[in-house]
Amino acid sequence: MSMHIIENGSLRVTVSDAGAELVSVIDREHDTERIWIGDPAVWNRHAPILFPFVGKVMDGKYRISDREYTMKTQHGFARDMAFTCVEETADSVTHCLCATDQTRACYPFEFRLTVTHRLEGKELFVEWRVENQGPDLMFFSIGGHPGFLLPEGVRKEDCRIIFPGAQTLRYRSVNKAGFVLPGTKMIALEDGSAPYREDIPDTWIFEDGQVGSIGIQLPDGRPYVMLRCDQFPMLAVWANPKGPFICLEPWFGRADDEGFRGTIDQKKAIQRLASGERKDFAYSIVFS
Repeated sequence: MSMHIIENGSLRVTVSDAGAELVSVIDREHDTERIWIGDPAVWNRHAPILFPFVGKVMDGKYRISDREYTMKTQHGFARDMAFTCVEETADSVTHCLCATDQTRACYPFEFRLTVTHRLEGKELFVEWRVENQGPDLMFFSIGGHPGFLLPEGVRKEDCRIIFPGAQTLRYRSVNKAGFVLPGTKMIALEDGSAPYREDIPDTWIFEDGQVGSIGIQLPDGRPYVMLRCDQFPMLAVWANPKGPFICLEPWFGRADDEGFRGTIDQKKAIQRLASGERKDFAYSIVFS
């Protein structure tokens, strides 16, 4: 798969045709990598796009009206497909993915997903457009999953997660199979931040638009990265215990509730597009 580079005096960004995935951000001032390296022994991704589902569907199956479909993979299929690069400039690159016979077998909609990565100074904009090119009402979820590589020698447990402007937050967690558990728990904030802690569930899911921006603060108090995502109703924090990285994930939609047996239109935060309709989504990453 081809790689595409956009850059300026601050950052050098690489995006792959595979999944239209952001695979590298080099901080030119410090000559350091800021995106997780995709080590297959830990987590073989960098910043995958989650479409047309975020998380898992119960038993690997979902229903549209009275018809059942199989979606065995977590987070849909876009992250594992080859996108076509349709436009490239010095500071932006745009990819596209359309429905194929392969996607129709597990997701019966005529979609077009357009992904643009655009650079302005030390801020990287990630923009998605979803279009319904078929005759039927289309259901989907979409989300981001960027993993941020911590500086050498810095432990996750010594970092803090920043929630600008927040005083109290409630989160939901998932069971071992990846399905959302009932109920919420409160996370204690001090001056709008909380320590990253491995003794609480490895996924924190903040719903109902609680989080409009989120960041990582290094042990010495310096801000490291900030995600601006006020358009999104959900935000997740996840990390693999084995790797020196933390994922900050803006979502429209999420995994099924534990024991969910409803139809696709009953899924939490499911998105809808009428025939010929389109919808735009965007978040940005500010690298300090």
